[in-house]
Amino acid sequence: MKNNKRSFSSILKTIAQDRDRTNILRNGEQKLIAYLVQRVPKWLSSDGLTAIGFLGNLYVGVCLVLALHVSDIFLLLSLPGFLINWYGDSLDGRLAYYRNTPRKWYGFSLDVTVDWVGLSMIGLGFFFYALPQWKWLGFIFVVLYGWEMITAQLRYLVTGKYSIDSGIVGPTELRVVLIAIIAGEYFFPGSIYYSVIVACAILVLTNLKDTRQVLKVADERDAKEKKEKAAKQPRESRSKLDTLIIKGE
Repeated sequence: MKNNKRSFSSILKTIAQDRDRTNILRNGEQKLIAYLVQRVPKWLSSDGLTAIGFLGNLYVGVCLVLALHVSDIFLLLSLPGFLINWYGDSLDGRLAYYRNTPRKWYGFSLDVTVDWVGLSMIGLGFFFYALPQWKWLGFIFVVLYGWEMITAQLRYLVTGKYSIDSGIVGPTELRVVLIAIIAGEYFFPGSIYYSVIVACAILVLTNLKDTRQVLKVADERDAKEKKEKAAKQPRESRSKLDTLIIKGE
């Protein structure tokens, strides 16, 4: 009953308290999440939502395989899987904060692991769908997105601020791109290979930019800690000297 009385702005603030979002769709996305978390059934937990998100990715991967062996209509049928994934992946942690039951490090660890495995399922589906000479593209895409995920974790370790976005592009924008790529493949067979090449090229550029920024911040932090340690040592030496003088007396 108390949750129903909370203002919408208060809910928005609550669900966004542990991360900074910079993606281009963030405003509308955050409002939609704030609306949906209020309507998640009480019996459905954050872990349950994480499982739903994973099943969405698994569904996409299976549809890609069926598109090759059964009918290319499964390319279009795979698209709702991205919406299912968005629902589970976007609401799992936000629901925990809304219900005031967050498990920060547990949720963080589970989310990163499941996201990686789920993305691998899509990559595996692409591997089975693709022609032999193009199968390597799925592997490259998964590796590059994995690089982006690792960079996000390193940024969190170095700065203490967690962000799942690379500039104006985040997981939601990536889902939109993947939807466009797969839909394009249905209407223009063979286009998926060239679209994935472009996506991989963009990932390389954004990964290089983000990695450079993280390394710069890490270097600055090293220099700061070194300076603080150097300033601390004379004080410690004086303290030890004073202790020896007192003992000598």
